[in-house]
Amino acid sequence: MDSQLTTCVSGPAAASDASLQAAAGQAGQNRVVRLEQMGLVPYQTAWDYQETLLAATLAIKTQNRLVAEAGQLLAPTPNHLLLCQHPPVYTLGKSGKPEHLLLDEQGLQAHGATFHRINRGGDITYHGPGQLVGYPILDLENFFTDIHRYLRVLEEAVILLLAEYGLRAGRIAGLTGVWLDFEEGAANPRKICALGVKCSRWVTMHGFALNVNTDLSYFGYIVPCGITDKAVTSMQQELGREVSLPEVENRLLPHLATLLGAEYVA
Repeated sequence: MDSQLTTCVSGPAAASDASLQAAAGQAGQNRVVRLEQMGLVPYQTAWDYQETLLAATLAIKTQNRLVAEAGQLLAPTPNHLLLCQHPPVYTLGKSGKPEHLLLDEQGLQAHGATFHRINRGGDITYHGPGQLVGYPILDLENFFTDIHRYLRVLEEAVILLLAEYGLRAGRIAGLTGVWLDFEEGAANPRKICALGVKCSRWVTMHGFALNVNTDLSYFGYIVPCGITDKAVTSMQQELGREVSLPEVENRLLPHLATLLGAEYVA
């Protein structure tokens, strides 16, 4: 099983809070998640680290297959959650259109941004300072083997977090991610959190990007996820004040743990 899902693909109807909580009660092999709060790191550094962790987990799964055939005990596979920010960077997924980046090389340099083609599906997005980026490298066989449910869990954690700040957020049918003014027929739907996931043999990488104090002007130089008729927003813009990013991190973590049925170790 190897797939890529992003903000640009459709998914099933949104899972209810109850069904997401029920999912957290399913049996798993290892639900301990190693947490790393990394601060500001270059995009390539974080990507390379994700690839290293993914490869190590896949190696254990390969060895476990051989061990199982011999009737021996399996080694538990690890789970990781990386939380970080990036210097300004645009990333283009495997199915994205290069013309959705509206800057040439000179324009990128003028705005202090870099550009990467990456191995998730979907189109283009932006990461930058003031944006909380989460990279869960999870073996979903420790939790539940349903990639769409996994996306709904990530969304739900962000929705619950935003509710703590008085922001009513939700989903838009056919579009992965978290939105404000998400109800059908709303005049000004605005994306506040993007998702982009790759999954190899049920091990995930990439993840979510929540706009906290993000400089939204950078989104003006792309067609975000190929969507031309909806806006992008941030917690700072909606609340009219800067928000503590460490506080947002620490408020998000319990929601993720509850929905996954996980516990963190440093």
